[in-house]
Amino acid sequence: DRCLRRHGVSNLSALIPQPEGEAKPVKTFKDYAPGFVHIDVKYLPQMPDAAAHQYLFVAIDRASRWVYVEILPEKTAANARDFLRRLVEKAPFTIEKILTDNGKEFTDRFCATGEREPTGRHLFDQGCADHSIEHRLTAPRHPQTNGMVERFNGRIAEVLATTRFDSSQNLADTLNGYVRLYNHQIPQKALGHIAPIQALKDWQQQCPERFKKRVYNLAGLDS
Repeated sequence: DRCLRRHGVSNLSALIPQPEGEAKPVKTFKDYAPGFVHIDVKYLPQMPDAAAHQYLFVAIDRASRWVYVEILPEKTAANARDFLRRLVEKAPFTIEKILTDNGKEFTDRFCATGEREPTGRHLFDQGCADHSIEHRLTAPRHPQTNGMVERFNGRIAEVLATTRFDSSQNLADTLNGYVRLYNHQIPQKALGHIAPIQALKDWQQQCPERFKKRVYNLAGLDS
């Protein structure tokens, strides 16, 4: 990567001073700069005031663990494409690659006759092409390839299991509040015990060309 080569290192952690004797965090994936995003969809329980259950679309950046979510009524290709468009608008960095599973909302890799090469005509693939994003797919029957977003979904499952919701708005407020807290205040072991927003700030300082907008803390959440 250009900005890392400029500093003569292979990843951002090499640019951050390490306290003597402190072990570096173990990485599950090869280090990447911001812009490689994992996307998944999680089923949500039906709320008392809703006619049907909804879906949580989740995007998480591999390098910084920054998360963006939306609650949508259906798990469709059109909703996946529109989620991608809003994700591109909201992300402070340029998205270069996206990893998804092989769900019908993301790909036409599987059809009535079996597996095939994606045609490129799927709405989500067209959305990726519109933004010059490379769309990668997990290996069939190997969802652990997308384990980073699956682990975040596990956090959401804990919130759902330990909270009582009386309305769809209550559910949305709770999940959006958790995501804000996660991004700004919950340290991540894989990041050297800093929160995702701080990781993005560090990346922006070292590689400003990767970013479209300034990374900042939300009012009331500054540490």
